[in-house]
Amino acid sequence: MKDFGRILVEKTEAIVEQWVEAVHQDQHIESADDLSPTAIRNHIPHVLAAMATVLCESQDSNVQELVAASLNHGIWRAEQGFDPREIAREYRLLRSEIFTALQTELLQAEPAAIIRAFRLIDVVVDEAIAQCFKSYVEERLRELDQLQSQLALTNQELTRLVRTSQENLSLLAHELKTPLNSIIGYSELFLRQQQRQQFEVKDNFPSIENIERVLRHGRGLLRLINNVLELSRYEAGNMQLQLTEIDVRLVVNSVMEMLEPVALAKGLILDIDYDAAPAKIATDPLRLQQVITNLISNAIRYTDTGTVHVQCHSLPDQHWSIAIADTGLGISSEDQVRVFDPYFRVNDHSPSVLPESTGLGLAIVARLVQLLQGQIQLVSELHVGSTFTVVFPQHISAANPSIGLTSLVR
Repeated sequence: MKDFGRILVEKTEAIVEQWVEAVHQDQHIESADDLSPTAIRNHIPHVLAAMATVLCESQDSNVQELVAASLNHGIWRAEQGFDPREIAREYRLLRSEIFTALQTELLQAEPAAIIRAFRLIDVVVDEAIAQCFKSYVEERLRELDQLQSQLALTNQELTRLVRTSQENLSLLAHELKTPLNSIIGYSELFLRQQQRQQFEVKDNFPSIENIERVLRHGRGLLRLINNVLELSRYEAGNMQLQLTEIDVRLVVNSVMEMLEPVALAKGLILDIDYDAAPAKIATDPLRLQQVITNLISNAIRYTDTGTVHVQCHSLPDQHWSIAIADTGLGISSEDQVRVFDPYFRVNDHSPSVLPESTGLGLAIVARLVQLLQGQIQLVSELHVGSTFTVVFPQHISAANPSIGLTSLVR
């Protein structure tokens, strides 16, 4: 009877070489393209050696060597970046090379010996595959756990850096506000003194004009700093609600009285309709006033002619809405998806628009709306106008007084 174990030992080197070449040539095993023959061989000779002991009738089977070799093969393949399909394919090629190498001897053997050899080879290769995949999966899980731990540490470090950055930004903004307030205060004082003194117009006018420039730009910078601080407080989760019962119409009237001179200076009609507004709501009046003020002032800034219309409505399910519509520049569809992003400004190069815009107004509005448990919607068309509609609950729950940027809904 043929000793297929001894024959396999004699042909092991040839089988391995043919198998390495087959793996290299197989287009479906891409992970082996850049590997050396030694890296591909790995523990396969040990698998064949263990298989030879199983096929040999004159010695005990060395199953432990087979298990160890297959486990090492799986770990190696995981480290090399093989995927499971590639490993299954290389074992299929190994099985094929073994039968090809033993083909002549198998054809000369008795049927019973052939069946035994086929069965044993299949069993050994299947066991090798099972052990290989076991260690492969364990190695992948270990790598995943390690990666998860690294990501957790990285996330902690990023959180710390973001917190530090926000604290430094807030500190810087507060430090800048002091000299700015001083500059603005002394400029206003000097401007009033100049206006009271009876200098000739030719000497007085340039000084007043320069001081007015200082005041204008100083106020603009102060507004930017205040906006940055507001955004920073929201993102840090430090913005709290002070809930009280108020009349919506009083808040809207207050805003309209403040902004009406600005609208009239541009020749705009500032129209209001709040007859259908709820009489009483429970909210934070300061934050609500900020939302309405920003939206109306934004509409005035981006409207050269026409009307800014404000309308309030009571809605079902204890909600109410306020809509601010203008006949201004409008916003393109590609800009609408980013209009609530911090520091984003509509892609319009009109000098009458951009110098006054910090790109933070609508970003703050969106966050305040979310803080007030509402939703904001935008409908706009270029050169026709825009309508911002905000829907709020009539009674805000105090259960969630502050929330972070990640929960922003547009």
